[in-house]
This record gives sequence, C-alpha cells and structure tokens, in this order.
Amino acid sequence: MWLSRFRALPRPLRMLVLASFINRAGMFVFPLLAVYLVRSRGLSTGEAGVLISVGSTGLLAGSLLSGPVCARAGRRAALVSSLLLNAAGYLGLAVLDGPPWTYAALLFVALVGMGMFAPAANTLIADLAEPEQRPFAYTVSYIANNLGMGVGPLLGGLAAAYSYGLMFAGNILLGLLAALTIRLSVPADTGRDAAGTPAKTGLRRAALRRDLDVAVLVVLSFCYVAPLIGLEYTLPLAVTGVLNSSVAVVGAVYTINSIVVVGAGMLIEKRIKAYPTRTLLVVAGLLWSAGMAVLVFAFSLPAVLLSTVVWTLGEIIASVVVPTYIADHVEPRRVSAFMALNGFVLSSARLVVPMGLGFVWQAHGHQPVLLLLLLTPLAGVVAFAALRIRPEARPVPEPAAPAPARYPQSG
Repeated sequence: MWLSRFRALPRPLRMLVLASFINRAGMFVFPLLAVYLVRSRGLSTGEAGVLISVGSTGLLAGSLLSGPVCARAGRRAALVSSLLLNAAGYLGLAVLDGPPWTYAALLFVALVGMGMFAPAANTLIADLAEPEQRPFAYTVSYIANNLGMGVGPLLGGLAAAYSYGLMFAGNILLGLLAALTIRLSVPADTGRDAAGTPAKTGLRRAALRRDLDVAVLVVLSFCYVAPLIGLEYTLPLAVTGVLNSSVAVVGAVYTINSIVVVGAGMLIEKRIKAYPTRTLLVVAGLLWSAGMAVLVFAFSLPAVLLSTVVWTLGEIIASVVVPTYIADHVEPRRVSAFMALNGFVLSSARLVVPMGLGFVWQAHGHQPVLLLLLLTPLAGVVAFAALRIRPEARPVPEPAAPAPARYPQSG
C-alpha cells in the first residue's frame, strides 16, 4: 500500500513532498508572466519575450548554484534560500515600476530561486531515503510536483482575472509557506558535505571514471527533456493555429498528463526495481518516440490526446530513473553537484529548445518541428543502448567523510 510506504519515509522527506506541492500549487506568476508584462506594464510582445528569455538565464544560474549551497550550507539552507529568492524577485516585479531592464533583473532573481529548488530537493531525498526507498521517494516527489502544476496555473488564472496584485500575493505567500514548512521540518545540518582525505591515485581515477559515466548519462537525458519543453512551446501554437481548435484542448493535455502521472506513477515505480537502468531508459525513449510518432503521422485532436498518454509514461520513467541513478552511484559528498547538473540540463532545455523550434517553425512550418521532437528521443534510445551504464550501487563513502544524518522512518 503506497500510503504505508509513504509513512515509512523519514518525516523530513514527507514534509518536503508537502512543501513541493505547496510551492508548485502557488506557481501563479510564471505561466502568466508574458500576459502581465504586456497588459500591466505596457510592453510589446517582442519586448516581453526578450525580457523573459534574458531573465530565464536565472534558471541556469540557480541550477549551478544549488550544488555549492547544498555542499557548504546544507540542504535546508539551499531549499529555504531558493524559496526566499523566488519570493523576493516576484515581490519586486509586483511593486516596482522602472525601466524594462529592471523587470529582467528581478525575474532573474526569482528564477535563480526556482532553479535551485529541484536539485536541492533531489539531493535531500538522496540523503535521507534508504536505497530501496529512493525510486518510491522520487516518484512521490514527482507526483506532488505535477499535481501542484495542475493546480497552480488554474488558481493563478483566477487570481489574475481579479487582479495581478492578487496573483503575485498568492504566489509569494504560498512560496513562503513552503519555506516555513521546510524550515520547521528539516534539520539544519542535514547533508552538509565534508571534504574527505585524498584518495589514492588508483581509487581517484576509478572515482573519476565513475563520475564521468554518471555525468554523461545525465547530459544525455536532454534527449528526453527536450521533447517535453518542445511540446510546452509547440502544442498551444499547433492546436490553435494548425488545427484551429480552442486553447481549452491545451488545458486538456495538461489534465491528461496529470491524470496519467497520478494513475500510472505508482504502478511504474513498483516495476522499476525489477529492470536495469539501461532497459528503463531505452523503454522511456521508445515511449517518448511512440508518442511523438502519433503526432507526426496522424496529427489531429484525438492524436494529441493519445500522444499525451503515451509520452507521459516515458516522462515518468525518466524522471524517476535519472535522480535515482545519481543517488545510487555517486559518493554522498558529490550528489548535490550531480543533482545540480541534472537541473542544469532541464534549465538549458527551457532556454534553447523554444528558440530553436521557433526558428524552424518560422522557416519551414510545424511538420519539421514535430519531426525533430520525434528524432530527439530516438537519438536518446540509441545513445542509452550504447552507453556504459554501471549496474552496481554507489560505493561506500570514505571513512573521513561522515554520512548524512538519518532520521526515524515514521513519527
């Protein structure tokens, strides 16, 4: 029973899942930011797009910053700091009335916070969940985030319909509530990394080879992240512009995605441990490719909905397998850096993919864009089939590097 397994997780992790849901459910501003800048601040759509692109580099910075902050100040400090930065940036956007560059600067601050959160949360899960609990813990965290994302844009739209001030206030208050939840439930010294004594040359080389193998796998996961970001950009345009349908269909896609995540997430998690990492990643890529193939060869409203069911299954597998692989194969003191790399891959996709697909669409139309979204996960399947993937678990930490504190499994 999943509820009993959830109760068996350390209390800080259970509260982290709650805080992640609260934070995502309070994500009012980001989905409606372009509308706010155009309608409330009087910017053109082009100016708003440029400012959002410039400010979104904060996601990259936040992903990279998460590792050092986790290592030096601890996981709780990184999580709380990320939420406070996000709230401060959005507060500035809500109350300050300055030149356009100030909006980009404030958005950068807010998105540094957003970029820090997920890597720090994944690192905390790696610290406190026992190896056999990790797939379940990452699955629960993933489901909580998706449920929050299903609620957030809806609540944000309702708040914005009343006033943009209410939209910002709701986002900031729920972010602060998430920060308070973490502050009260996660011990301050959780997972702060300590440098160990230098390893012998042979051991150091083996560790470098192992870390390189993990890093390559994380970077190649871009092949499964890129289609997700690409769909966020192309589906609204394709549904409304090519199929001449209502934007409500786009909302239906997000609803179906959330339903599949909740309905199939736990079923998939139960079977993940029975298969090697390579098999899981290849299957994830095949599901992504099958979903994209439906769009390429039978683009229609039913195809959009069927495609969503199929590719969501691949999304679930990859989203759980990659952080679990990091946690199982990297020394504890380096986990935060690799979780930051994982976040960096996602953040870089958010910057590169919409821009690239936009140029392709403008020059050649929607069909080549959909074809690229099919070829990208197929490339991932080939790469993961050939990649060196380590089957063994993470090595025992060096004695000089103390293991993270553990906490009771229930209570």
